[in-house]
Formats: sequence, structure tokens, C-alpha cells
Amino acid sequence: MNEGDAIVLFSGGQDSTTCLAWALERFERIETVGFDYGQRHRIELDTRPVILEAVRNGFPRWASKLGVDHMIDLSVLGQVSETSLTRDVEISMQQNGLPNTFVPGRNLLFMTFAATIAYRRGAKHIVTGVCETDFSGYPDCRDDTMKALQLALNLGMDTRFVIHTPLMWIDKAETWRLSRDLGGDALVDLIREESHTCYQGDRTPHEWGRGCGTCPACDLRAKGYLRFKGEPSSEARDPK
Repeated sequence: MNEGDAIVLFSGGQDSTTCLAWALERFERIETVGFDYGQRHRIELDTRPVILEAVRNGFPRWASKLGVDHMIDLSVLGQVSETSLTRDVEISMQQNGLPNTFVPGRNLLFMTFAATIAYRRGAKHIVTGVCETDFSGYPDCRDDTMKALQLALNLGMDTRFVIHTPLMWIDKAETWRLSRDLGGDALVDLIREESHTCYQGDRTPHEWGRGCGTCPACDLRAKGYLRFKGEPSSEARDPK
């Protein structure tokens, strides 16, 4: 058990909800922060208060630890970004090898604002759901990026933040398992029913959760859920 307070970057998605539970198991007091950057799947912001309220009501051992929720307006990021998450364009791969769902500077800004809140609130720990295993090639999700950010933020603010990335080296199936280990089937069900990951902002229900079922985020989440449940993948059912 780590002592102290933590700021959790909380989007309302599967990964950040799992990270919220992870932090609630470890720290004395948790505050959450979300960002409105003009994302096309802005509906994720509507899921945040629903999940937070469900955590308060459904998980008594965590309820007393869950504190203030901060919402930061970063609409300027959407104004300067030409990506499929901030513009109504088709999701595709770019010539540089990155998907156009990559929003340059997004996590760098997110972490800087989270650290600014942590500084003001006296919190030492910052928790984020970035991951190298299932990260779609985003360079701002890499472990090296987070280590560099921790150094830069600590130097720039003359403090000793610790950035925690509990999902960094696990895949989506393991993320589902972690949520079950942390909060049992109740947390898994909450993530399935309320969290939002779909890039299209679609809330169509599926066994693995809500989404369009075809975008990269839905595909990753659905395949991870199938592995988590021990079901054969589509490749196993239809070998080529």
C-alpha cells in the first residue's frame, strides 16, 4: 500500500476506469481529471460522472477515498490538430506509419495539466492508463515518454512526482483480468456497461461493452474480452 494522494487521468474509458480502481486500492485519497479537447467521441465525457457515482455507490471500501473530479477545457488542442479524433475524417494509417487517431501532444499536455493539479492539491502520485502493449503505435504512450515526462515535470516544478502506469506492459485481456482482480465481476460489469472507448462515439451494446464494433478501439477491446473469457479467437474458429 502506497501512502499519499493521487491524481488519476480519467477519460471514462476501460483503461482509465481500471487505473482508477488500481489507484483506489493503493492510495489514501484520489482525485480524477478529465479533458475536453474537442474529441469526436466526446460522449466519453458523459460516462465519467456515471462511473464515478457507480464507484461511490457500489464499492464501499473505495467510496471514502474518491474525492474531487476536475474537468479541463483543452479545446485548443482540437483546434490545432488534424486527426480523425478531432476532425470528421475516416480513420486510416498515415505515411509516417502512425494511425491518424494519434493526436500529437495530447498525452504531453494531459500529463502537464495533471501535474499542475497535483502540485496545487499536494498530491505526489499521478496515474495514467498508457500502454506499450496495446498502444496503436502512439509514441506518447511509451514507457520512455512517461519516464522523460516524470523527469521534466519534476525538474520544471521542483518536486518529486511519481508517474504510475499500471497497464504499461499488459494487453487488453490482462487489463480485463486486472479489473476483475481489483473489483470482481461488479467492476467488470461496470466497465462493460458504462465505460466508453469507441472512437466513433457509438453506444451500441455488445458482450464486451458499448461501441461501433469496427473501429480500432472496439476491435482491440472486443478481442481482449474474448481472450479474457477464454473463448477462441476468430482466427481459431476460422483457420486459414
